[in-house]
Amino acid sequence: MKLSTRLIFAFEGGGFSFIHVTSAKYVEDYRVQLSFNDGSNGEVDLSNELDGEVFEPLKDKAFFQSFVLEGHTLSWNNGADFAPEFLKKLTVN
Repeated sequence: MKLSTRLIFAFEGGGFSFIHVTSAKYVEDYRVQLSFNDGSNGEVDLSNELDGEVFEPLKDKAFFQSFVLEGHTLSWNNGADFAPEFLKKLTVN
């Protein structure tokens, strides 16, 4: 997985804040509909992002669906999560 070191900011109330996920809804397979604090939204397909020890359990679709919003992003109870900036970059409208 290649992560960008560039941060994406949202203009909010006269200042800047970090991008974060405000809502998430499971769609199917490894796809999730996301909304962000900058008003953008879209669908992300994480099927190609599940490599590595912490992400391996997410290949089980039932476990994948068990995500929660925690720390401004998608999170699973095994400690797996994705940076909200990375999710935004993957989002397709």
